[in-house]
Amino acid sequence: MKIHRGGWKIILAVWIVCSLLIWLLHFIHCPYVLYPLSAVLIFFMGFVLFFFRVPSRVIPEGENLVTAVADGEIVVLDKVFEPEFLKRECIQVSIYMDFFNVHVNFWPISGEVTYYRYHPGEYFLAFLPKASELNEHTSVCVRNGYGEVFFKQLAGTFCRRIECYAVPGKAMNRGEQCGIIKFGSRIDMYLPLDADIKVSLGEEVRACETVIAELKRPGKLITE
Repeated sequence: MKIHRGGWKIILAVWIVCSLLIWLLHFIHCPYVLYPLSAVLIFFMGFVLFFFRVPSRVIPEGENLVTAVADGEIVVLDKVFEPEFLKRECIQVSIYMDFFNVHVNFWPISGEVTYYRYHPGEYFLAFLPKASELNEHTSVCVRNGYGEVFFKQLAGTFCRRIECYAVPGKAMNRGEQCGIIKFGSRIDMYLPLDADIKVSLGEEVRACETVIAELKRPGKLITE
């Protein structure tokens, strides 16, 4: 199992603190306190390590395929107007991640990064509709010959750190890491209206492997 490069400092800090607490608990000569609390601390140490895991995934072939940026549940599937960058109607597909999902994020298509912006904000519950605009988030757009995909990494109530590796003008490959949202949150993806959506509301998806949509062939891209 690989561990995300940004997680080692947190893992080390948690393990040191928990190990110290477990050592201190041994001075409490009461097994009904020592063993349950030690078990909780050991579980937490394992959970933090598990949280920063980077899975190995099989990436489907096809330049026109859009795969999931993150693991989680489809909580929004709707036609909306995207006002920040695309400035047109799109299909919004939102993926909600709970504490037990993989929180490393992956590029949904191969192509050039045409836009990146970080937005400071609030920390409302990530599944609330207002979180998309009001919460701390990053905005990224990637474009190739089949179209463009705009997506947001949204912070949640318990998330206080978003990492994004987008560099405008740089080429990215689908399935490679594009960042991480630590401790639960949401991804909003905005796709062209003519994209063939392959997922449904409430469906559980897997980053890199689940095909969210198929984009149209070159020459059929809707730009307005």
